[in-house]
Amino acid sequence: MPISPSSSAQAAREAVAQRLRELRADAGITGPELAARCGWSHPKTYRIEGARTPPSADDIRRWCGACGASGQADDIIAQSRNAESLYVEWRRKVRTGLKQLQNSYVPLFKSTKLFRIYSPTLVPGLLQTEGYAMGLMSSITRFRDIPDDVAEAVAARLERSRIIHEPGHRFSMVIEEPVLYYQLGDSDAMAAQLGYLLTAGALPSVSLGIIPSVTSERAMWPQELFHVYDESLVSIELLSARVQVTQPSEVALYVKAFEELRGMAVYGAGARALIVKAIDALG
Repeated sequence: MPISPSSSAQAAREAVAQRLRELRADAGITGPELAARCGWSHPKTYRIEGARTPPSADDIRRWCGACGASGQADDIIAQSRNAESLYVEWRRKVRTGLKQLQNSYVPLFKSTKLFRIYSPTLVPGLLQTEGYAMGLMSSITRFRDIPDDVAEAVAARLERSRIIHEPGHRFSMVIEEPVLYYQLGDSDAMAAQLGYLLTAGALPSVSLGIIPSVTSERAMWPQELFHVYDESLVSIELLSARVQVTQPSEVALYVKAFEELRGMAVYGAGARALIVKAIDALG
């Protein structure tokens, strides 16, 4: 069964909906009665209880008040906000530019001991050079039509990447071989990026594996780009959104997928040979 990256977010929304539904049931009032007390149409009540419409903070306060449970409103509001944060549209995160997005990851990075990163499309951000990051973020800025703060965002990304040199963190990264050929920035920038991978893979805290394109009978099909932070959080990057998975069963599923992918990768001399081959292909 394929991994559903938005299922944790939906499960969190359903938990909020169930809690509100139970409040109504405990108060002994029907859906139409609650709607009348809250001042909205009764279909809205059913949409909220069915987790089809996320309730606003005001909706929750009215709901709790109608059920005689105003004291629970703040807790349910916090629960609802957490549920909505699990699925974050990129357009909301980058509407003021990309620098703020880079900085928003710093607390998570600082608290994580083991990073497991799988990327089928890009050099992982923690290993990106200035020219490569500049090419990538310039493309994102154009595509999303957002304010151009690329220079500041690149500086922020390079600054946060210094964590790979700090004690107390380990980094296990797996990329697909085509990543070495997807050119972001000019040829010089790509050559510098590939050259850096040759040295970064030798850092004591970094394990860099590359899954060769010629791998026969893959144990695991290619996945979306994802990061596993310790054992508690998975972040999946989609074109339209970042999805965060926190349910232990789903985190375990991604850890299992990562181990399958890691087992197909080559390391050390084998990985360096693939990188050198890509450098030679630049001409």
